[in-house]
Amino acid sequence: MAQAYSTGDGDGSGRTGPGARLHRLGRRLRTDRGLWRRGVVLAVLAVLLALVMLLHAQIPNSVGNLGSLTETFLPWLGLLVPVLLVLALVRRSATALVALLVPVIVWFSLFGGLLTDKQGGGGDLTVVTHNVNADNPDPVGTAKDVAASGAQVVALEELTARAVPTYEKALKAAYPYHSVQGTVGLWSTYPLSDTRPVNIELGWTRAMRSTVTTPGGDVAVYVAHMPSVRVKLDSGFTASQRDKSANALGEAISAERLERVVLLGDLNGTMNDRALTAVTSQMRSTQGAAGSGFGFSWPAAFPMARIDQIMVKGVEPESSWTLPATGSDHLPIAARVTV
Repeated sequence: MAQAYSTGDGDGSGRTGPGARLHRLGRRLRTDRGLWRRGVVLAVLAVLLALVMLLHAQIPNSVGNLGSLTETFLPWLGLLVPVLLVLALVRRSATALVALLVPVIVWFSLFGGLLTDKQGGGGDLTVVTHNVNADNPDPVGTAKDVAASGAQVVALEELTARAVPTYEKALKAAYPYHSVQGTVGLWSTYPLSDTRPVNIELGWTRAMRSTVTTPGGDVAVYVAHMPSVRVKLDSGFTASQRDKSANALGEAISAERLERVVLLGDLNGTMNDRALTAVTSQMRSTQGAAGSGFGFSWPAAFPMARIDQIMVKGVEPESSWTLPATGSDHLPIAARVTV
C-alpha cells in the first residue's frame, strides 16, 4: 500500500517552497490578531527612543546636565534598536516591528551622513591635534608618532612642565617653530607670530592663539583644552566649568581679526553638545564636513566619543581622520584643509 507523506513545504493548497511559506505568513498576519496586540510596551519604548534622539535639545540641563550627557553619547542610542528588534521578534509583535521604523529613520536622519566617506584629495595644509595625557609613559614615542603624520601644524594638550623639554627635543627637527603656553603647545613648519595665551576663565593657561604664516596666507590657529567633565551619581554630569570656558573661547574666536581660523584641541565635548554652542555655532567640524565615519577619539582603548576637535572657518575642509593610538588615552586626530 502506498504511504503518503509531506515535506512540510506545502500549505494545504498545493503550493510548495518559498511561495507556500509566504502564503502561510500572510494567512497568519490576517488571522493572528495577537501579532498586532502583543508588544505594545515595546512599541512605546521605540517611539520614546525616537523622541529622545529627535528632541535631545529639549532635554533640560538643569538636572545633572542630563541634556549634555545625552548629547555626548547620542549616536550610541542607536544600539537600543537591535535590542528592541530581538525582543519584538521574540514577542512576535508586528506592532513593535513597525514602531521600530521610527527610531531607525530618526537615527539615520541625524547620523546617516557621517557614514559616507566625504574625504577629498585636495588641501594645502595638514593639521594634527593630540591630548598627549599628563601620565603618558612614552612621550618620545608619542612625539615621533605625531611627527610621522606629516602635518605642518601640530597642537598638543595636557603638557606637563616635566614633559615639555622632551616634546621640544623630539619635535625640533621636524618643526623649527613652536610655542608652549601653560599646558598647551603649538609646533609648526611655518613661522609663528602674535602668539599669546587665551583667557578661558580658569585661572591658569589651557588655551592659546598664534598666527601661522602659510604659503596660502596667514591663519589664526587656536589651541584649547577645555576643563574635564565627570559623571557622578550624586551630581550627574558635572560640566559647569567646561561650559564657562567654552563660552569664553567662543568670545575670543568671535573677536578674531583674521579671516582664516583653525581651532585644535580637546574640548571635552562633542559637536552635538549644546554647551559648546558658543564655539560650534561659528565654526565647521572637519570630521562632519570632510571625514569618514564618526571619528571617535576617546578613550583610545575603545573610542566612544569625539571630544577632540578640529574646527575651521574661512578655510575649506578637504579630509579628516583619526591617527593610530599612542601612549595617550586619546587618539590623535588630523585634517587637511585648503587655505
